[in-house]
Amino acid sequence: MSGLGSFERIEETAAHIRGRCGTLPDTAVVLGSGLGDFADRLVDAVATPYGDLPHWPASTVIGHSGRLVIGTIGKRRVAALAGRAHFYEGHDLATVVFAVRVMARLGVKQIILTNAAGGINTGFAQGALMIIDDHINLIGTNPLVGTNDERLGARFPDMSEVYSSRMRQIADDAAAATGVPVQHGVYVATHGPSYETPAEIRFFRTIGADAVGMSTVPEAIAARHMGLEVLGISCITNMAAGVLPGVLNHEEVMETARRVRGSFIALLEEILARL
Repeated sequence: MSGLGSFERIEETAAHIRGRCGTLPDTAVVLGSGLGDFADRLVDAVATPYGDLPHWPASTVIGHSGRLVIGTIGKRRVAALAGRAHFYEGHDLATVVFAVRVMARLGVKQIILTNAAGGINTGFAQGALMIIDDHINLIGTNPLVGTNDERLGARFPDMSEVYSSRMRQIADDAAAATGVPVQHGVYVATHGPSYETPAEIRFFRTIGADAVGMSTVPEAIAARHMGLEVLGISCITNMAAGVLPGVLNHEEVMETARRVRGSFIALLEEILARL
């Protein structure tokens, strides 16, 4: 990576995308494990592998195709990020949230963060879609640690409403219109990459978490730091450790995501139509 500062790298990447994508997007969607098929629904699209974007971190996890697709769905210009960088891959959090910051500098106003998550709430079924009402950050650090660049946002951004009540209502209306059932809950983010222990899951349930994963929270914090409106959607791809007998594995995550992708895409398209 060049010797440019963080803001300059973000700007350089945004300028590169502006030169390629035609009409700029006003909404971005980050697609979690196994949920990347949505990107193929965009028309008049320009697709760029992450490796062709300056400074953009690679996406190495199975189920993340690693490409930026900017296109149209309905009347809306959308940037679909098919894959993300994770803290557990060895990136620092500035790198993890780099893509979100680039989207903000492109002029995106709303961002939808999706993920595959483990179900903690015993009322959830495997394959449920959960609208994130709030989060708990147990990663152990924060993407805003370090010197603050006022060009990106305030030193102490408010986190009273990370996940927009307006966008959550739109998601509920979209669910009713499409017949796709949704749950609501609190998402807890952990460091990973190991799955959580049953004792940790009992603790998370005690402190109010409904689902657990290894992403999304740093992106949501950075998005709010830059003034973006945020919606979060978790696909409950497995029940967390100790909820059901058996062991956890990534193949189960991918299989469940494949099973619910039709409902997920229908919900996402309706949300975008209503924004």
